Amino acid sequence: MTGVDARLADRVPGLPRDRDGPVFREPWEAQAFAMVVALHERGVFTWDEWTAMLAEQIRRAQAGGDRDTGETYYLHWLAALERLVAAKGIAGPETLARYRDAWDHAAGRTPHGKPIELRPEDFPPGADDNGRSKGVG
Repeated sequence: MTGVDARLADRVPGLPRDRDGPVFREPWEAQAFAMVVALHERGVFTWDEWTAMLAEQIRRAQAGGDRDTGETYYLHWLAALERLVAAKGIAGPETLARYRDAWDHAAGRTPHGKPIELRPEDFPPGADDNGRSKGVG
């Protein structure tokens, strides 16, 4: 982790960490963390916008019954990221759902321990990048 990443991580509420920095239980958690940092560094959102969205997402989950044991932290991280990119107009809910479904499909065909790669066949036939049927206005 770079010095910039470490400073940003210090400003995230509830981030699982040890003395060396963030702790990830699964590779996807580290990838989700890296996506947020990369989008922030590209100016897509401020770090204050990110931490506010994450805190709101965690509060919503707790109000809905999440016991906040730490096992769901990065699920909230991803949900907050999806909400923020939708709010910024980067990708709408349909596009996010389409890619989430494609990722699930790709994960199902990928042997354990191998990298998951999206292929055209992982996407439903006849849908464009906005999740709409092709040929429909």
